[in-house]
Amino acid sequence: MARSAAWKFLRSLSVTGTILAVVFFAASLTPSLMPRSYQVQGLLSGLCAAVGYLIGAGLAWLWRYLELPSARKLHVPIEVAVCIAGLVIAVASLWHAVEWQNSIRTLWHMVPLETAYPYRLAAIAILAFLAALAIGRAFGWIATRSSSFLVRYVPRRVSLILGVLAAAALFWSLGQGVLLKLALDMTDASFKQLDALLEEPDAPSVPGSVTGGASSLVSWDGLGRQGRHYVTSGPRAEDIGRFWSTEALEPVRVYVGLNNADSPQERATLALQELQRQGGFQRQVLVVIAPTGTGWVDAAAMDPLEYLHRGDVASVAVQYSYLASWLSLLVEPDNGRETTRALFTTIYSYWRTLPKDTRPALYLYGLSLGALNSEASADIYDMVGDPFHGALWAGPPFRSTRWRSVTEQRNADSPAWLPRFRDGSVVRFTNQDNHLDEAAAPWGPLRIIYLQYASDPVTFFETGSAFGAPEWMRGQRGPDVSPAFRWIPVITMLQLLFDMMTATESPTGFGHVYAADHYIDCWIAMTAPSIQPSEVTRLKDMFGGKLAP
Repeated sequence: MARSAAWKFLRSLSVTGTILAVVFFAASLTPSLMPRSYQVQGLLSGLCAAVGYLIGAGLAWLWRYLELPSARKLHVPIEVAVCIAGLVIAVASLWHAVEWQNSIRTLWHMVPLETAYPYRLAAIAILAFLAALAIGRAFGWIATRSSSFLVRYVPRRVSLILGVLAAAALFWSLGQGVLLKLALDMTDASFKQLDALLEEPDAPSVPGSVTGGASSLVSWDGLGRQGRHYVTSGPRAEDIGRFWSTEALEPVRVYVGLNNADSPQERATLALQELQRQGGFQRQVLVVIAPTGTGWVDAAAMDPLEYLHRGDVASVAVQYSYLASWLSLLVEPDNGRETTRALFTTIYSYWRTLPKDTRPALYLYGLSLGALNSEASADIYDMVGDPFHGALWAGPPFRSTRWRSVTEQRNADSPAWLPRFRDGSVVRFTNQDNHLDEAAAPWGPLRIIYLQYASDPVTFFETGSAFGAPEWMRGQRGPDVSPAFRWIPVITMLQLLFDMMTATESPTGFGHVYAADHYIDCWIAMTAPSIQPSEVTRLKDMFGGKLAP
C-alpha cells in the first residue's frame, strides 16, 4: 500500500515541473559567495527545487490555459526514463558539490571538506521540497475552489485568473499581515529578553566615570546587553600605554540603549549630555557610530582606532533595534534612520559651535545596517560650509543609496567590487589589500572610505540577479570569489539570499566579518595619526593574535 501511495504521488507530479525541479536542485549545488554547510545547502537545494517545480508546473498550466496543442500523455517507460535521467543529474551534481564548496574554502584558507554529506543533504532538500510543495498545493486548492465558485458568474478563463488572484491575495495577507507580524513580534520579544540580560561586569564594579557608572547620566540597566559590553570591553589607558611604552588617555565610550529614553531625539540628547560630561569634545578624535541592528558595535573597528591615537578618542552610539541586521534590512530597512539622523544632527549641531582650532576631528562610522543608516544620517548639502572630517562605512548593504550611486558612477576601468570614483579626493574603496593610496589626487577636506569584501553578500546581493548577471560578476573577479561561481537564472539570486543570511559565519577577513587589519589601514588613511610603518605592523600583529598586547 505504501508503494502504491508513493507511485500515486509521483504520478500526480507535473512532468515539466519535476524536470525543472531536478535541474534547479543540481544548479543550486554550484558555488556562490559563501561556503555552505550541508544543512544550509539542503534547505537551499530544496527551495530551489520547489521554485523550479513551480515554474515548470506554472508553464504547463499556462499552456493548457491558452488551449495550445499538447503532446499526448507520456507513457510509463518514458516517465521512468525521465526520472532516471533526473537521478543521474542529481547524483552527478552531488558528486561535484565538495569540489565546488572547496573552491571557496581554499581561497578563504579554510580546511577543505572531505564530503558534502550527500545523504543528509538530499534528505533535508526532499523535506524542504515537500513542505514547499504542500504549501503550493494548498495554494492550488484555494485557487481551484475560488474558480469553481466564480465560474457561475464569469467566463471560465476569467474565473481561472480570478481564482489565482484570490489565492495570491489570501496568501499575501496571511504572510504579510499575520505570519510575518507574528514572527517579527516573537523575534523582537526574544531579542529584547536577550538584550535585558545583565552580563558581567555588574554595575557596582563599573567605574563611576564610565557610561552607566555611578556618575553617569545614563542608567546601567537601560544600556542593554550590547551597550554594557561596548562601554566596558574596550582597551583601558594602561593597556594602550603598555603597548606604546608611553602615557595614554582613557578612551571615552558613550552609549545610549533603547530603554534609556523614550524617543530617538531624547536618546540623542542624552547621548550628547553624557558625551559632554565625560569630556568627549576635548579629545582629538570623535566618532559618531551607527551600530548594527542588534545594537552591536564591532570591536575590530573601534579598538584599533583607540590604540592608533593613544586613547585620545571619544565615540558615541545610540541603539535603535533588537533585531538582527539582515532581518531588519529585509523587512524594516528604514528602522534606524530616524535614530541615527537624530544622533548625528544633535552631535554635529553642538560640535560646529565649538572653536575650529580646538574641537575634535569628527568622523562617522557604521558596519552593515549601521553603514546604511550612517550614510543616511548626514546630508552633505547641509554642511558644505562646515563639513565633518570623514566617514568609514564597512560592508555597506545593497540598499545603501549613496554607495550604489557612487558604484554606478565609478570610473570605467574599475570593477564594481572595487570601484574608483573620479580622482579619489573624496571617496575611496578598499578591501583585504590596501588600495587607499591608489587615487589620482590627494585627499580633500572630507574623506569617505568604503571597506568592502568582494565576497560579502550583504553588500552584493541583488534581486536583479534572478534575471541577469550582476556587474561584479563580469570581467575580473574579486580575490576572494570562487572562479567556479557562475550566474544561473533565478538560482543565483536564491543562492545570494542564503549567503546573506549566513554572511556573519565566515572567517575573519571574508564575507561579512571585517578584520582589524583592514580597519587599521582605513583609520590611518582617514585620521592620519603619527605612526611609523614598523609600528603599524606591530599593531596589526597584536590584533591578529601574533603579538601579546
